Amino acid sequence: MKKPLIGVLTALLLAGATALAAPAAAAAPSGAQDRAVSADRDASAGQAAQAQSAVAVSFAGTVALSNCSGSLVRMPNSAAGDPALVLSNGHCLESGMPGPGEVVVGQASSRTFSLLSSTGAKLGTLRAAKVVYGTMTDTDVSLYQLNTTYAAIQSRYGIAPLTVAATHPAQGASIKVVSGYWKKIYSCSVDGFAYRLKEGEWTFKDSVRYTSSCNTIGGTSGSPVVSTTTGEVVAVNNTGNEDGGSCTVNNPCEVDQNGKVTVRQGINYAQQTYGIPACFAAGNRLDLTRAGCTLPRP
Repeated sequence: MKKPLIGVLTALLLAGATALAAPAAAAAPSGAQDRAVSADRDASAGQAAQAQSAVAVSFAGTVALSNCSGSLVRMPNSAAGDPALVLSNGHCLESGMPGPGEVVVGQASSRTFSLLSSTGAKLGTLRAAKVVYGTMTDTDVSLYQLNTTYAAIQSRYGIAPLTVAATHPAQGASIKVVSGYWKKIYSCSVDGFAYRLKEGEWTFKDSVRYTSSCNTIGGTSGSPVVSTTTGEVVAVNNTGNEDGGSCTVNNPCEVDQNGKVTVRQGINYAQQTYGIPACFAAGNRLDLTRAGCTLPRP
């Protein structure tokens, strides 16, 4: 679990290490050089076009919790007058980490969240009315209902919520992990998906595996994983294999359909969120019995 300050000092020391320069490639024949230059121009043009079509991702809509990160979110069918929601991890709940099979629904809460501007500055404090949903079974998610609406937040702070995508992210998709706790944005791609991700007593399904550049640390738990194509939330950051251990806390392992276990030290993961919108009816009302809702029930 990417909880704050666990392994952070080690991560910072590693981040400060100086990388060794790769040896220079041997010179290519002149014809090959011409072709390489042309290919480089084509690649640069393609990258420039891709950059122009990418959505600018900032801290706007993110929040900082006392121990984790999170985001102000809406479902695709949410209205401006609906009570606002904050998304984070189940293991970030103030009541502690839910046990395997445990689902929290409708729990009273007065938790506070620091709402951030696009640059990461604190704009104000938001307060929860209740925990709408929280679990660490199959996924690692918490959703808080605030004591205010999206319209009121927009009017007072000029901040709109992020939208939770209702579609499965694609392998290779460009993403950013936006941590309100650390005021840091990580950029990488979806490397693939873990059929099962086992960490201690908990098992998560169809987890997003990042490419190595998203080297998230403690405190990034609950960060929204944002598509740079749509600007929508496609997952919520939650864990990574820190020490190379196998299937232990802070060292999750991947388990495939045949039971084969794979350990990827230094690789981090998120839990997909595309299944969440189907569980919310009009007015941001949680209904776990709705068609298409696959979130675990109490």
